[in-house]
Amino acid sequence: MSNIDPNMAHPQRNIQNYVFGAILVLLLLAVLRLLAPIFTALLWSTLLYILISPLHRLLIRNLNFDTLKGKILRNVWAVVFTLGTIVIILFPLSFVISIFFRQFMEMVRYARDILNERPEYLNDIFEKIAEIMRDISAGQAYITAEDIRHQIINFLTTQQQRILGIGSSVFRYIGSFSINMLLMTFSIFFFFVDGPYLARLVLGAIPIRSEYISTLTTKFLDITRNLFLGYIIVAALQSSIAYIIYTIFGVKGSLVLAVITFFLVFIPMFGATVIWIPVGIMKIAGGDIAGGILFMIVSAIFISGTDNILRPFFLKDRIRLHPLIILFAIFGGLATFGFNGFILGPVLVIFFLTVLDMFLTEHKIKQ
Repeated sequence: MSNIDPNMAHPQRNIQNYVFGAILVLLLLAVLRLLAPIFTALLWSTLLYILISPLHRLLIRNLNFDTLKGKILRNVWAVVFTLGTIVIILFPLSFVISIFFRQFMEMVRYARDILNERPEYLNDIFEKIAEIMRDISAGQAYITAEDIRHQIINFLTTQQQRILGIGSSVFRYIGSFSINMLLMTFSIFFFFVDGPYLARLVLGAIPIRSEYISTLTTKFLDITRNLFLGYIIVAALQSSIAYIIYTIFGVKGSLVLAVITFFLVFIPMFGATVIWIPVGIMKIAGGDIAGGILFMIVSAIFISGTDNILRPFFLKDRIRLHPLIILFAIFGGLATFGFNGFILGPVLVIFFLTVLDMFLTEHKIKQ
């Protein structure tokens, strides 16, 4: 017969649980700190796997992994998908970066030449801006058109020097970029080989009810795929179409303007029109009236029209969130997490709303 008082054993178990929980939290923080340097590689590897895994599962669904042939084919398909994913990333990225820097420098030089050699082109506009600023300040700030011209020249010079500095420092980042690409390659490969097993391993370690885990997992996969398809892929298609149209119509810095278009399409109501309308007006003002009108018509149909057709087709009300919230989430994520925030921002916001909805539902059930 035991002499241990159950009332004494219960507090001891609670203390042990608290200590064990504290140790678990500390170890979790240590693991997160350990993975922090490779977080970007893991994040984008996971996102790419989520996007491509449906096609991968479709191709290997009839394989018997218990046989030697099935295991070999599984690894072969994993290698094919891994290399294909890396190639799809590297080639467009290298192309865009190389042309972007070259065109940006050309645009800066062209703008500086106009301001220095032919200031009369923009003198009337600068004079009107200076007059407006003098009126707003009630004459306290005396600004002339020449002051504005000098400020713009200084700004362009600063940006040119900054771009040159970035270009010269690219070689310093080749090592870290290569390491990240290597980590992404290995991560994507093992995701394709053991993705379901790794997912069960991670999800099984989360101390939440299985139905909640299932809901959150489904929501995460749905959010990721639809964010890419409905926002990022549509934005990439719009900017690609914009680049082709800008190039056909001989617009200077077509790739630079296309990259800017990629980010502007996330702004509700305005979007790509912020770029192609001023470009069209400049063409008309430069004497090419027919070309400017045709440029704006083509841009309205094929650039802005793409957004109106493809975005509803891809989303189909799957992400029931106002575009303004998505916009704030993206730019807030970029400010907080850097480039990773492009995905993390919207995912965190939608995840928060999902968990909040689950909490309110559970609270109502208990009542």
